[in-house]
Amino acid sequence: MKYVAGVDVGSTQTKAIIVDENQNIVGRALMDMEQSMVTVAEDAFRAALADAGADEADVVWVAGTGYGRYKITFGKEQVTEISCHARGAVKLFPNTRTVIDIGGQDTKAIRVGPDGKVEDFTMNDKCAAGTGRFLGAASFALEMPLSELGPLALTSKNPVRITTTCTVFAESEIISHLAKGILPQDVLMGVHQAITKRCVSLARRVGIEPEITFTGGVSRNQAMVKLLEEEIGMPINVSPEAHFCGALGAALYSWDRMFGAGAKEAQAVAEEA
Repeated sequence: MKYVAGVDVGSTQTKAIIVDENQNIVGRALMDMEQSMVTVAEDAFRAALADAGADEADVVWVAGTGYGRYKITFGKEQVTEISCHARGAVKLFPNTRTVIDIGGQDTKAIRVGPDGKVEDFTMNDKCAAGTGRFLGAASFALEMPLSELGPLALTSKNPVRITTTCTVFAESEIISHLAKGILPQDVLMGVHQAITKRCVSLARRVGIEPEITFTGGVSRNQAMVKLLEEEIGMPINVSPEAHFCGALGAALYSWDRMFGAGAKEAQAVAEEA
């Protein structure tokens, strides 16, 4: 059995996916960005290989994507994260027409055509407002793990309004609210609501059409999923693989190269190398 891989080097985490000849996910790895992008990309790739029980020699093509895709020195090509998230979302949910991706440093809204190709997209244009970094500021201010923010926010009865659009000042505003005696869950719900409104505003620029698929690490946050569904007024697809969607899309582009329409061209490139 031969394999292909996709490695998504983000601003805060790196994800790697191994896919077999039948497009099945056989290995995955997720690593925090605690070292150089080059090193973490290599470590994530090897960890995904170990998870798949495969050898590096069995991997015939690697595509890189994400913020640091050009740091993937062992990759044979780079693909934009817009294309990869769209491709991964359609693989997970074939009827996807709108993709909302909330990452650590940016948020993307992508409109996907019936053929699975990107028709339009937009990204946040006000620093890191409305991104995972906003939640990171709340996590730091409250001294709580990111995984606990969503569940606590859902217990809120009187959410406070977060007015800042800048992540740099978000922490100060959160601390100010807490100093006034406002409950942590009410502050957190305000943070989640602020992110939701910015994300939905972004998505409306490209046009929101069902089915909607939520990708990226923030998709694991229960409060974000609930608020997005309420604000948009329709259900949202969230897969257990949503965090790996960019890496999955990159792996599928690798699959095209080796086993799909681009196989002959890729083989020629490999032979020249």
